[in-house]
Amino acid sequence: MSTLPPSAASLRGAVDLSSLLRKPEASGTETGAGVGGAAVQVASLVVDVTDATFGQVLELSKTVPVIVELHAGEPTASLEKLVISFAGRLVLASINATTNPQLQQAFTAEVVPTVAALVGGRPLALYEGALPEADARAVLDQVLVIAGQNNVVGAVSVEDSDAVAAVGLPVEVPLPPFHQEAYDAIDRGDYPAAIAAYTTAIAQDPRDVLAVAGLAQVSLLNRLSGRTAVDIRNIAGANPTELDAQLAVADLDLSGGHLEDAFDRLLTLFVSLDQDGKNAVRTRMLEYFEVAGADDPRVGAARRRLTTLLY
Repeated sequence: MSTLPPSAASLRGAVDLSSLLRKPEASGTETGAGVGGAAVQVASLVVDVTDATFGQVLELSKTVPVIVELHAGEPTASLEKLVISFAGRLVLASINATTNPQLQQAFTAEVVPTVAALVGGRPLALYEGALPEADARAVLDQVLVIAGQNNVVGAVSVEDSDAVAAVGLPVEVPLPPFHQEAYDAIDRGDYPAAIAAYTTAIAQDPRDVLAVAGLAQVSLLNRLSGRTAVDIRNIAGANPTELDAQLAVADLDLSGGHLEDAFDRLLTLFVSLDQDGKNAVRTRMLEYFEVAGADDPRVGAARRRLTTLLY
């Protein structure tokens, strides 16, 4: 894991944590998670998190930056105290990596402790191992700078001052039935079932933007399932004008957060395709826009370029 980068650029398009980091779009806290400068109430500034409950802190990160520590059963006491000292501008998610393999894999935690951050639902690598308090504080200060650049400038208040050292999570609001069905299917690796659930949700309400985004995300996972990056890139390299091969490597680029590479690959190929091929690229690009989010500036640039090519 690399050290903290100097800007917010690494947050945008960081979709490589797949479904585990995209679950909680429809969940929230008891008082409702806000954005920007909003405030929410939580039971503690330090929360124990599992594979099953991670979606809740991911949603919380849209209001306040969440520091994530993956450890081997013994949280770093100095990091807990440091996060608490920020008086609600940060929350610490404490994860036992040995009992939560999905999160360990999602954060590529090869050593413990591994410390990362979530800002606006996006993951950000921080550091591995222990840091002196002054260095760790400097890293957390930089997280707040990056959060400000991404308009994640809210704070949390603790319901009970005596509970600061306790463990607690916001109350989760039940998801719509087909969303829950989709998430359950993703958890067990049944992407076709998740696709079917999201498709049904959209059929019932075409304005269900969360289902539209979820369908795009799980469709990407389904296309990549069972394939290796080496094979995908080798096939694309040997077939530079073959549409399916280039669509597959664009999927791979997107899954790793390389939006510009994925967009450029397909838009460059677009001009040489027949009408059916152009339609396929347009459809895939629209899915990518849903995965990345309309607020990503690279989406706006790619959308304008696609519009120019279409008309």
